[in-house]
Amino acid sequence: MAIGDRVTSPGHVQLGELLLGRGTPYRWRTLTGWEDLPGTDSGSVNRSDGHGAILGRLLAQPRVVTIDGLMIRVRQGEIGGAVHQLGAATALTDDEQPVVVQIDERGPLLIWARVTARSIPIDRGYRVGTVMGAALQLTASDPRRYDVLELTSRSGLPAAEPGLDYNGDTGLDFNGEAGLDFGPPGSTGTLTARNTGTAPAHPLIEFRGPVSLPSLTSLTGGDVLEYDLDLAADDVLAVDTGAGTVTLNGSTSRLYTATSRSVPEESFALWPGTTDLAFRAAPGSSDPAASVAVRWRPAYW
Repeated sequence: MAIGDRVTSPGHVQLGELLLGRGTPYRWRTLTGWEDLPGTDSGSVNRSDGHGAILGRLLAQPRVVTIDGLMIRVRQGEIGGAVHQLGAATALTDDEQPVVVQIDERGPLLIWARVTARSIPIDRGYRVGTVMGAALQLTASDPRRYDVLELTSRSGLPAAEPGLDYNGDTGLDFNGEAGLDFGPPGSTGTLTARNTGTAPAHPLIEFRGPVSLPSLTSLTGGDVLEYDLDLAADDVLAVDTGAGTVTLNGSTSRLYTATSRSVPEESFALWPGTTDLAFRAAPGSSDPAASVAVRWRPAYW
C-alpha cells in the first residue's frame, strides 16, 4: 500500500497502516511538535575579545511529536481488539515507520518516526468500550517533514542534434508538407529539480550505464558528485545523499570511488527553490542509453 493512502481529510494521522482521526475508533485533541521548529544545536562561539559571537551553523535536533487527548471508543465488547490494534501499531521497534499527518487544507506531510512513549489509562469506561486521555510520543531522527509524493527528474548525457536529413542522393527531406526534417532533438544533459518546501532536501541519485566517470553537478550551487568507475549497461549506481551511501546494484559499496572533485554526499542538497543539474561523464563516454535519475521530496521545517 502507498504511504499515507488512508489520509483523506484534516485531522487524519496515519501511523504505518493505522489511521487515527475522523471515521475511526481513535480520536485525538492535541498535536504538539508538528508545526514547531525542532530543537537546535548552535555552532556559534562567543567572541573572546568583543561583543557577541562568531556565527556558526544551526543544526536541527530530532523532531518530537506528541498526540494528546487520544480517545478510543467502540461498541461494548470490542475495546480489547481496538486497544490491541493500537498497541501493535505503536510497539517499540528499532526501525522508523512512515507517519503522515494532515492538519488543514494544505494537505498531508510525512515524517519517519518511531514511538518512544505510549500511555493508555484504564478506568471504569473501559468496560463499556471507552478509553479517555491516552497519549503517544513519536520521535523522528530526521526532523524535516516531507511531501508524500516523491518527485523524479531524469536526463541522458549531452548529445548534439543530428542536423538536416539530406536523404541520400535525393536531397533535403522536407518531411511531406511539414517542413525540413532536422532529425530527433539533441540532449543538453541537464535537468531541473524544484524543492517547494522550506528546508533542504537530500535526493537519491541513480546513475545508469553504460557510462564512465559519471558525475552530477549543481549548476546553482556548484557542488559536484563524481565517481571513478565504469558502469555497464545493466549497472545502477545509487547515491543516497541523506544516508551518505554509494552502492552498486543495490548491495556493493562504491563510496571509495568518489573523486577529489566530489563533495561529501551528505552536503549535496536541493535547497528551497529551483536547482539546475548537469549530468556528465568521461570524454568519449556518450552512449545515449546512459542516464541519471534524481528523486526527492520537497522538505519543510
